[in-house]
Amino acid sequence: MEETEREIEEGKHEIWCRETVPQVMKLVCSSLPLTLSQTDLISLLLVSPWLNRILLSSQPLWQSLSFRESNNAGNRLIAALSLPRYRHVKKIDLEFARDVEDSHLILIKQKCFESLQCLESLNLNGCQKISDTGIEAITSCCPQLKIFSIYWNVRVTDTGLKQTVQNCKHIVDLNISGCKNISDHGLQCVADNYPELVSLNLTRCVKITDDGLKQLLHKCLSLQSLNLYALSSFTDEAYKKICLLEHLKFLDLCGAQNLSDEGLSCISKCKNLTSLDLTWCVRVTDKGVISIAQHCTSLEFLSLFGITGVTDKCLEELSKSCSDKITTLDVNGCIGIKRRSREELLQLFPNLKCFKVHS
Repeated sequence: MEETEREIEEGKHEIWCRETVPQVMKLVCSSLPLTLSQTDLISLLLVSPWLNRILLSSQPLWQSLSFRESNNAGNRLIAALSLPRYRHVKKIDLEFARDVEDSHLILIKQKCFESLQCLESLNLNGCQKISDTGIEAITSCCPQLKIFSIYWNVRVTDTGLKQTVQNCKHIVDLNISGCKNISDHGLQCVADNYPELVSLNLTRCVKITDDGLKQLLHKCLSLQSLNLYALSSFTDEAYKKICLLEHLKFLDLCGAQNLSDEGLSCISKCKNLTSLDLTWCVRVTDKGVISIAQHCTSLEFLSLFGITGVTDKCLEELSKSCSDKITTLDVNGCIGIKRRSREELLQLFPNLKCFKVHS
């Protein structure tokens, strides 16, 4: 009798493992595919054959690969892409991954070309051993790429950017921040081929001039985010063209030392701006900021850090139009503003939560 009851219990347990667990996991996999780390997934594969099968059958679980800040990332990426489960990967994150070189990307092109045909997002931030050669190899495998980031890569030049444009026709989000060897020629390729570009980060691309920026602003009219951080050589001639971007929401002009009130007044025509960084825009005065206040009434983030030419007058004008929207306001270093204590700022902007952007 006891033997029979034990057999019945074992049978129920087997059915539970074989049927119930996979069904539950299937529901979990379909609703929360991004909550499980790669390590967790690999561990779950080893729990049981039934669980292994259900996990492998859930394609969304295997659409993302991350070796962020990992060692031996180049070899690990090749090994992963060689597995059948990663044949439809859509996102690869190698940000600050170590040991990723041109040779790895060339080998991926040779051995894993088909696995990257659906790739939409590629993050190579801080992978400084990659040159134009590696960029050409990896982008040639990614015809569906939409988001591409190669922040802080000083080996990539206009040649690599041109190859990217040729290979990837659908990029809408491009980050070439810190790529100091990109010039107007490379930016021209971007302008000519990506009219639907939505986000562009040009931080510290110091070889780009007014001419390159103007070409971009005339052609990439869909931009919603533009980062020009730490680019002090542009003049009002280029800044005035930013007004062409009627969909612009995010604009970082930190360090724009040549930006004047006239240039800022033109920028105020971008009425959809929600975030504007004017840190160290030392030529700006109340006049320019008041123009922003009167036209950009959706502002949530504003930094005036280090601008000595602004006074309480511009804050009063901002409070008339944006008092209920601004949640971040940095006026540290603005010696012309006298009412800048936390309590005084909260009287003008009751929803303020952040009072300091720059340290």
